[in-house]
Amino acid sequence: MHGLLRSLWNEPRAPNPPRRVWRDWALVGVLVPVAVLEGVMRPDLSWRALSVTVTVGLAFTLLWRRTRPLLMVLIIFAATSLAPLFTGGAAIEMYTMAYVLVVLYALFRWGSGREVAIGFAVMLAAVSMSVAAGRIAAPADMIGAFAVMFSSFALGVAFRFRSRARMRELDQVKLLEREQLARDLHDTVAHHVSAMAIRAQAGLATSATHPGAATEALRVIEAEASRTLAEMRAMVRVLRRHEPAELAPGKHIADLAQLAGQARVGPSVDVEIRGDLDGLPPSVGAAIYRIAQESVTNARRHARHATRIEVSVAADDTSVRLRVSDDGDNSSTRTISSAGYGLIGMIERAGLLGGSCEAGPNPGRGWTVTAVLPRTGAVT
Repeated sequence: MHGLLRSLWNEPRAPNPPRRVWRDWALVGVLVPVAVLEGVMRPDLSWRALSVTVTVGLAFTLLWRRTRPLLMVLIIFAATSLAPLFTGGAAIEMYTMAYVLVVLYALFRWGSGREVAIGFAVMLAAVSMSVAAGRIAAPADMIGAFAVMFSSFALGVAFRFRSRARMRELDQVKLLEREQLARDLHDTVAHHVSAMAIRAQAGLATSATHPGAATEALRVIEAEASRTLAEMRAMVRVLRRHEPAELAPGKHIADLAQLAGQARVGPSVDVEIRGDLDGLPPSVGAAIYRIAQESVTNARRHARHATRIEVSVAADDTSVRLRVSDDGDNSSTRTISSAGYGLIGMIERAGLLGGSCEAGPNPGRGWTVTAVLPRTGAVT
């Protein structure tokens, strides 16, 4: 139990809290006139001017609720607890004050463990003071107040852990993609090292009778060593899990022809390759194939009424561009997230090689995935 409490106390803040956006200003812009209107229209409202002033002033805490959740909660409960000192013990009972629940939600959604514990203690103390002062006399009112607060807490905690689970899934997808890239790079390095060993053996065998052959072998070994070093530097930047590696050879651009043809079920696939692909690093070729394969798979799964998928690869002196497009329906249910984590893996692989990958609907019909990779395959 002690370990659990310590873990909760040391819980860090949720990462990347959104800053103020136009929706926050819009919410405050709506609440302020609503509070004023309520103050004017409610005949049963006591201490009308003070209630409206406090309600309007505290509405601005919504602008900092994500970045300073504990401070905003302390300001709200300090103001609402001190206000009865000026009203003869009467509490501020503005319906517009319901926005306080949004601030409580933000505390449990974005605050650290310490902030949540301190804020929770402050809220319990404020409610207990209201009960002791007789402002919450009926048991039903007290139960209702706690029920509303705990509902806000539960919602904040649920969204917090849902977001964390989502981040873990995204990290897992990125790790798997890095592992696959590491395997592709391993194949490339193994190829270069094998070529170096063969040339070294040939140079040793002919060095006595043909010194020129040995010199040529050294030149080849030097070139292969330079390429191997570049690939090794790229591989160092890639994470790889400790699992058995696949023994199947890696795929490259030449294997894109396997995606072409008419499948038994679903649209046909046309593959077109243009430009000079000689000397293309294996890591770039493998990435182009993997992205094209994932794009075709997603199109077959999610493109409704699609009859054709076009795969186009074009290479120039500096980059290789991949375009995968289908002619399916652009329905409202087909979004970027519909492809699951496949798109995330494609973006991760392209980014590791210094390129980019984008996906989105066409102006008319269909969906297009575009990837651009540098010809050198420089890993960022």
